[in-house]
Amino acid sequence: MSENLGGSHGGTMTAMESPTFVRFQLGAQLRRVREEASVTAEQAADVIEVSASTLRRIEAGRVGIKAPALNALLDRYGVTDAELRDTLLSMAKTGKQRGWWAKYGDLPSSYRQYIGLESAAEEVHNFETLVVPWLLQTEDYARALTSEDALEPSPEAVERRVAVRMQRQELIATGKLRLLAVLDEAVLHRQIGGAAVMAEQLTALLEASKRWNVTLQVIPFRAGAYASMVSSFHILNFAGGPGVVYIEGITGDLYAEGDDVRRCTVVFNSLRASALSPSDSIAMIKAIQDAGPDM
Repeated sequence: MSENLGGSHGGTMTAMESPTFVRFQLGAQLRRVREEASVTAEQAADVIEVSASTLRRIEAGRVGIKAPALNALLDRYGVTDAELRDTLLSMAKTGKQRGWWAKYGDLPSSYRQYIGLESAAEEVHNFETLVVPWLLQTEDYARALTSEDALEPSPEAVERRVAVRMQRQELIATGKLRLLAVLDEAVLHRQIGGAAVMAEQLTALLEASKRWNVTLQVIPFRAGAYASMVSSFHILNFAGGPGVVYIEGITGDLYAEGDDVRRCTVVFNSLRASALSPSDSIAMIKAIQDAGPDM
């Protein structure tokens, strides 16, 4: 993320309501100025007496940084622009705040980071090959899906994650977020939670499609091969900064920026072209719902 915040040193702080988003932006800026100063991660880590892995976590926006350490890094990088320094220090302070999801306890750090970025986004482009998009799942569908986690979360942990997912959906209900979702037809047939749960989920998709800020498209089986068949992904677009691509993985989650966002946007547009129109997609969902689980 080599661009300056909001196109200038001062940035657009009013658009950064999520502390996670602020940390992410701050980390990207710190990585940029470090690389411009030709300072390695190991050298920077020595300045603030942390490990190189911790320094990289700061630059990835996964953890915050206190003002004395931030000032020490900026000194080492030769940053003399007073406005930029003040902006980064303000971001460091904001980034130390706790998001609304903190009340749900010990959620995985990668999940907390995604929630924080999502909370700051104005639009999400989501492609799913196997499951209903997170922001459109019913409570029972989300519970059935979460319960099958290979790490076997406790019943209490499952309920916390379901509750978080339901609260995240307020972004859609209140119109704060626009969702463009492309689904493989397989998503509509997979009986997660059983026939009754899936029937309710299909109804929820039909209801969601009536919202002005939700667009659903389905890639039918008959479309054959298409771009990115094996990889679901999210593109998060922000009013106060460049976009971010998120890809969930078994061994770790990936956040990509810059050219990767542009490439994924080209792929997403290709997926939309391969998919049925929104109206034809709704007709397909209705047909699958009417046919029941045997279709």
